[in-house]
Amino acid sequence: MAVRKLDCLSELCPVPLLRAMQELKTMKPGDILILHSDHSCVAIEIEKWLEGKNYPMELVELGGGEWEVYIQKPVEK
Repeated sequence: MAVRKLDCLSELCPVPLLRAMQELKTMKPGDILILHSDHSCVAIEIEKWLEGKNYPMELVELGGGEWEVYIQKPVEK
């Protein structure tokens, strides 16, 4: 399992979502993507996109107006 980080500070929606989508395409099942953002709309947009896709997601508020969104690429069965 690999962990990748995506710095999306100062990027407005939908750019972080589009970058996450592209990054997840290149990742292996079980890998984790950590997206760092300073816009609350990013987590909302990612959560909407992930609905029904079986991608585990966790949002962590770092404080100071910054968040990390953890997305795990699902393991194929």
